[in-house]
Amino acid sequence: MAKHTLSTLEAFLIFLLVMMTAVTVALLSLLFITSGTIENHKDSGVPVTQSPPTTPGSTATQGSTLTHGSTATQGPPVTTTPEPPLFQNFSGYHIGVGRADCTGQVADISLMGYSKTGQNARGILTRLYSRAFIMAEPDGSNRVAFVSIDIGMVSQRLRLEVLNRLQSKYGSLYRQDNVILSGTHTHSGPGGYFQYTVFVIASEGFSNRTFEYMVTGIVKSIEMAHKNMKPGKIFINKGNVEGVQINRSPSSYLWNPPSERARYSSNTDKEMIILKMVDLNGVDLGLISWFAIHPVSMNNTNHLVNSDNMGYASYLFEQEKNKGYLPGQGPYVAAFASSNLGDVSPNILGPHCVNTGDSCDNANSSCPIGGSSMCIATGPGHDMFSSTQIIGGIIYQRAKELYASASQELTGPLAAAHQWVNMSNVTVWLNSTHTAQTCKPALGYSFAAGTIDGFGSLNFTQGTTVGDPFWDTLRDQLLGKPSEEIKRCHKPKPILLHTGELTKPHPWHPDIVDVQMITVGSLAIIAIPGEFTTMSGRRLREAVQAEFATYGMQNMTAVISGLCNVYTHYITTFEEYQAQRYEAASTIYGPHTLSAYIQLFRALAKAIATDTVANLSRGPEPPYFKQLIASLIPNIVDRAPLGRNFGDVLQPAKPTYRVGEVAEVIFVGANPKNSAENQTHQTFLTVEKYEATSATWRIVHNDASWETRFYWHKGLLGHSNATIQWHIPGTAQPGIYRMRYFGHHRKQDFLKPAVILPFESTSSAFEVVTS
Repeated sequence: MAKHTLSTLEAFLIFLLVMMTAVTVALLSLLFITSGTIENHKDSGVPVTQSPPTTPGSTATQGSTLTHGSTATQGPPVTTTPEPPLFQNFSGYHIGVGRADCTGQVADISLMGYSKTGQNARGILTRLYSRAFIMAEPDGSNRVAFVSIDIGMVSQRLRLEVLNRLQSKYGSLYRQDNVILSGTHTHSGPGGYFQYTVFVIASEGFSNRTFEYMVTGIVKSIEMAHKNMKPGKIFINKGNVEGVQINRSPSSYLWNPPSERARYSSNTDKEMIILKMVDLNGVDLGLISWFAIHPVSMNNTNHLVNSDNMGYASYLFEQEKNKGYLPGQGPYVAAFASSNLGDVSPNILGPHCVNTGDSCDNANSSCPIGGSSMCIATGPGHDMFSSTQIIGGIIYQRAKELYASASQELTGPLAAAHQWVNMSNVTVWLNSTHTAQTCKPALGYSFAAGTIDGFGSLNFTQGTTVGDPFWDTLRDQLLGKPSEEIKRCHKPKPILLHTGELTKPHPWHPDIVDVQMITVGSLAIIAIPGEFTTMSGRRLREAVQAEFATYGMQNMTAVISGLCNVYTHYITTFEEYQAQRYEAASTIYGPHTLSAYIQLFRALAKAIATDTVANLSRGPEPPYFKQLIASLIPNIVDRAPLGRNFGDVLQPAKPTYRVGEVAEVIFVGANPKNSAENQTHQTFLTVEKYEATSATWRIVHNDASWETRFYWHKGLLGHSNATIQWHIPGTAQPGIYRMRYFGHHRKQDFLKPAVILPFESTSSAFEVVTS
């Protein structure tokens, strides 16, 4: 490495960075000083010694250290809801679907995904939903639930709380083994619902307001599905989706064996798998689609909460099936769930240097001038909104075709298997005589580089395999040195953050991880706790299918469901790990992570196939931290300008708009996060059309509509404005319209607690014409 002489400016900036970091760490430590209480649902017990696989193609044991037998912490009182009688004399499954709002805060909170400082929510483009699907055998003896949620990823804390509340209401009906929670991985949803320190810092604190909103929405969607259960049938179909993906780390993919790569026509998984759910009369109930693509069509300059490309596909499908209903309403539920999307981007024009226009599709994703911060991939549209529509629209259209032609019925029993595993200490059997070990969590240098979908804020570069003395020294001074053991275990990863050895104020990364699988007849749904790359997903699916076949379950279809149950970053192949691009640097349990997961999921497949799930060890239950740092953004009283009231119109609508134009009204606003506490209104806005025949106003759009946008502009000392836009579509009918604003303001009188009060306002009427 060439020696670099620091300029005065660079030296000053480094000094400033060190001081800011030290102050931040000190503040975090002080804020967390009383937060060390951990509620362990089960204590650790005696390690179980495991043996290697006895035959090729089978896994005799799990190969990880598991724990048994300690006293569980007492949960809340269980008030079991009586189970409604189920009609049993039919062929198929009992099917229930439900959808509920889980948006949370849309202001004063970091958006979760890009980890970009300053990318806080400032309004809403679309609502976020939890979509639940429950399937039960005709006699009700076995059931499974799959829930797809419009959030970045499911956190461990979120899952534990959801399961706790389900247990309180339903007893043992819905459990950790038969309920899968999967995030769509939108990068435009709020953060703040995590308990491990890395994610708490990335979210700029824990938001109980958003956490409660999400938990409530997820539980409500499951309750709705439970109440809506009826006899029906499930059909499966598969087909390729073209023109929506690229591999964003193609040089890493090339590290995989040529013979393996030769078996596939693409460096991304193009196959979409869909489930079509209907009742016994053929009436449509719901859709689940799995497809591998990152929901990052909305880039890291976005500040509006939304569900990105996969959410847009759900929006289109549900609008098609729920005609006459507003978005988010109606009986039909369509989930577009995540899969092995780790290295898959929707920005299909590829990476280019924004300053020169040249391609930067190289191993370092770096430009000659400006480095990695200039190397950005773009989507097919003229902006991120149109790119989201184009990609989401193609995905929707293909799902619609597969849905219409689905004819293969899923039949057979339902099963579920689950274990908690200490992923920092799994013994991996490479063959019958040789083993390897997973590692305590750590993030490498290239983690800080980001990707072509969103570069890091510091000038790190992908593909870094050697540490830097400056950053190593800074880390050692602030956080302590990583042990030789963790450095050796993670090679060739140069460790930037040894998170597995950092425990203050709470552990920085999880050790205890869920591995889970459910089967619906001949379909196995593999719930992965992170982001598998394309080839990692292929190896896992093949291994699970082979394990089922070994024990007599031939022709199983295995689908990977991503971002489930707990977030553990990325999982690359061993070969891709050597390249140390972003995905490999973010494979936190070391180079043998994928092999460990394959071993663990094969054990689950074997248990299901041999009907020995009851013999599986539960494993060491994860912690639940009772106290977490609150958001660093304070709650302040909202104030209207002198002589004004909340909701007063500051900029009225124009008298007339043409189709294709944007109607816009600006109001005196209040902080939208108040509405996540007091949910008097279910939307921030409506667009309403005057119906002359009935002399009434009919709602045609709400804030879940793609055509509307709600922007919040934060001022000083509690002052703010709210802008409502309606991007008038070509399908809009000519007529008289108005827009309404619904909000909540925080008020606090002297020596009294704060209260949150609702308000609403209406724009002047305006006319929409076609020409």
